[in-house]
Amino acid sequence: MIDSKKLTVFYDGECPLCDREISFYKRRKGSESVNWTDVNQLGEEELAPRLTKAQALSRFHVQTFDGRIISGGEAFAVVWAALPGFRLLGKLFQIQPFLWLLNNLYGVFLKFRPHLQSLLKKYQ
Repeated sequence: MIDSKKLTVFYDGECPLCDREISFYKRRKGSESVNWTDVNQLGEEELAPRLTKAQALSRFHVQTFDGRIISGGEAFAVVWAALPGFRLLGKLFQIQPFLWLLNNLYGVFLKFRPHLQSLLKKYQ
């Protein structure tokens, strides 16, 4: 059950890159204040309103405690802002022009993600 009073992170637990990154965040101080949700463990009906499973698997999404869905680079900034060790970085990347930069870098990363996933799967 997802606690609606916490930030919810939707991630692809079958993606080796995603799984490693989320595992890193889960070990950080404050991670207990976040719902870490592997989308592969949920049925379509269990996702957030206005967020399909296909969307959640295609890019990074978070749902804020007030129900807003945020995706892409901005979603990373929201996660960072929720974790004490990354809070300053998260706040910085929520303002322009840093938010624009983060969103665009994430867009570039998404183009290479399938190739990086293939490489990591070979070496696991």
